[in-house]
Order: sequence, then structure tokens, then C-alpha cells
Amino acid sequence: MLSVLLWQRARDPFAGAWCLPGGYLEPGETLEESIRRHLAVKVDVRDLSHLEQLTTLSDPGRHPGEWQLATAYLGLVRTDVDPVVPADTAWHPLESLPPIAFDHGRIAVAGRERLRAKLSYTNLGFALAPAVFTMAELRDLYAAALGHDVSPTNLKRVLLRRGVLEATGDRRPSGRAGGRPAELYRFGTRTLAITDQFAVLRPPS
Repeated sequence: MLSVLLWQRARDPFAGAWCLPGGYLEPGETLEESIRRHLAVKVDVRDLSHLEQLTTLSDPGRHPGEWQLATAYLGLVRTDVDPVVPADTAWHPLESLPPIAFDHGRIAVAGRERLRAKLSYTNLGFALAPAVFTMAELRDLYAAALGHDVSPTNLKRVLLRRGVLEATGDRRPSGRAGGRPAELYRFGTRTLAITDQFAVLRPPS
């Protein structure tokens, strides 16, 4: 399940509604430095596996009290990282968001669409996956992000052909139900790279 981290506002406007964590720039601060600072201070998230600029918003009506120009970022956290967040912060499934302040719901959807697109033509799966994983586990990550079922056989074939995955040579021990130990894989690099600029991972027909 693909989730987004939201922070509950304590004051107006939109008191009690949820919003994306963020805030104002400090003097001499870059946009990336600012978002990392706000994530660390407001919601205690420091272990981002990927961060990229998403969109700039300039609608004069996006804030009821003042004109605010905002730059949104897409930040990803690996599934094996579970940051301890404050009481006013929680992960929410993107498909069932609570009441959202400002235009932050639209930003969250834009982040989902950017992620889906980049999973098709880059190696961005590294930012969601743990260091090593089975193909079934990786399939579950891709399916959650893409919003449709994914064949582990096809995913393995595509990612190996693109040179994205490496077999570790190890296997995951069988569980209580028995069965053949599952082969373990890892991403060859954890740096973003375009692997097939025209590819699209489509739902099964």
C-alpha cells in the first residue's frame, strides 16, 4: 500500500486538517536544505532514500490568508525504514486520504504519478526496496506504487534486461510452510538512472 506522511495542523487556517510537512525558507538556505530541515524538525524523518523537486505552485488563492509561492518535493523512504514520528504525524494510504489542507491533496497525487512514471523508465525502485529482497517482495512494492498487479516473472525479466538488478547468490530460508528457498536480489546502484526512456509498466490485459 502506497502511503503519504501527513502532519495535522493545530491552528487556522484549516485547524485539525492534515497537510504535507513543510515551511518557510531560512536566509541563505537552498530548497533541498529547507525541506530536509523541516522533515527532521517537524516529523523527525531523516532517512530519505530519494528526494527530487516535484512542482511549483503559484495560484494566488492556494492560501486563504496570503499569497504563497510553494515548491513541492517528492521524497521516498525505503520499506525497511520505519521512522518514529510525532503524535500529530501519521502515514495515510494515498487512496483514502483524510481531509487535506490547502492544495496538498493535489500535490500528493502529483507525487504518486511522478513515482509511477519513474518506476517505468528508471531504476527508482531502489528507493523503495530494502538492501536485498526476493522478486515476490519487489513485485509487491511495484504493485503498491503502480496501483495494479505486476507479474514477478515479467518484472524480473524486464529489470534484468535493463541491467538494474543483480542476484546476490544467496537465498531466503523457507518459512514454516516449506517450499523452495527464494533467490535474493539487490539493485546494482542506488543512484537514479534512466534505464529505458520510452518504457511504460502497464496493467496486465
